[in-house]
Amino acid sequence: MFTAKVREFALKAEPYLYATLRIVAGALFAFHGAQKILGWHSHFMPPMGSQLWVGGVIELVGGTLIALGLLTRPVAFLAAGEMAVAYFQFHWKFALAGGMWLPGINQGELAVVYCFLFLLIAAHGSGVAALGGRSRRNAA
Repeated sequence: MFTAKVREFALKAEPYLYATLRIVAGALFAFHGAQKILGWHSHFMPPMGSQLWVGGVIELVGGTLIALGLLTRPVAFLAAGEMAVAYFQFHWKFALAGGMWLPGINQGELAVVYCFLFLLIAAHGSGVAALGGRSRRNAA
């Protein structure tokens, strides 16, 4: 009986909890971009046109679009790709010695989590509370 009530609650809450996850993740990602592009709460701003600057633009614009639920699937897929590049190029650096391939050692946990989170968002779509209109359930 308890399990049935939990399941019923989970089924009703899932669209709204997913929307909260999408909005919060997008806003946090946009903040990382704002640090790079606008210098908010950061002492480092990469040179315009550099790879880090392009990544910052993807984070700022992409995070904002994901949070708003606009162009969610393609933007989340792009953001996942950016985070994969960030992990392999800037955290792991293809070094195997000393466990440097482990995210806990090379400080790449956030890049890995963002990568897989944005893959989930790309697969799921915008869901409820999105300005983009069509949710996954309506897209079929």
